Amino acid sequence: MNKSAKPATGKGPRGSETADTGKTQRGIQSVEVGGRVLLALAQARAPLALSDLAAAAELAPGQAHAYLVSLGRLGLIKRDELSGRYEPGPLSLRLGLLHLENQPAFRAAVPRVAALAEAIGFSVAICIAGPQGPTIVRYEHAGFPLHVNLHVGTVMSLPATSTGRVFCAYLPRETLDAMWANQSGASQNATTAPRDSAAFQAVLQKIRARGLECSVDAPSPGISSLSAPVLDQGGRLSLALTVIGSTGAIDVAADGPVARALLAAARDIGAELAATPSLFASSAS
Repeated sequence: MNKSAKPATGKGPRGSETADTGKTQRGIQSVEVGGRVLLALAQARAPLALSDLAAAAELAPGQAHAYLVSLGRLGLIKRDELSGRYEPGPLSLRLGLLHLENQPAFRAAVPRVAALAEAIGFSVAICIAGPQGPTIVRYEHAGFPLHVNLHVGTVMSLPATSTGRVFCAYLPRETLDAMWANQSGASQNATTAPRDSAAFQAVLQKIRARGLECSVDAPSPGISSLSAPVLDQGGRLSLALTVIGSTGAIDVAADGPVARALLAAARDIGAELAATPSLFASSAS
């Protein structure tokens, strides 16, 4: 084995501090360059052509291509045969799901969401804060099929969906700024109507007061929903639960049986998080 490929202790230009010894460790530079390629793709949040990916990773196209071949063999990146663009591969997706499954909020939510869907007879989605907006990471089907394309990976509109407005009501300003910019195409510091309008802010205040939001025939005609936040022990948004059903079949009243069941599930998940603060803190760090 090539000695240069072995991790070794000592000082190096790309070393990192270790908590136990305080010494700098030498890494494998080629692995870290490959990591730059993966980081560039993750930050782009969209498939990239070779030239664009190389530029984002600060590599020559030929050098980037060699890394992409190896990353593709590992399943970390894949190339779309039609467009020729590169996107995350199956191993990247598996690692992302593994990270998610180890989060206390998600672990606490999964069994309760399954029970909620069965009890009320409507589909329930678990949504977390993704780079482009609230993103479905679990979807429990119940009742009749809906004429709407919702699945794991679907990104919800911030202003147009009950889920999106819940995130607007509870997320920190800086996090919301980035999401809003990604959805609107505006710069991160831009003020975009109707988000900063008095009417929209009044909607968000109402969500905070009653702890949930509803949508009727929006953003898809014939589909209505209720969404509620799951808050951690510090009052921060961990995820949102969204119940989805056909308009007329689902009761979206804030004091109705579906809303009460949804709020109870959200409170139960939050209570479990509050009972395990050390686990939550380690996952959030």
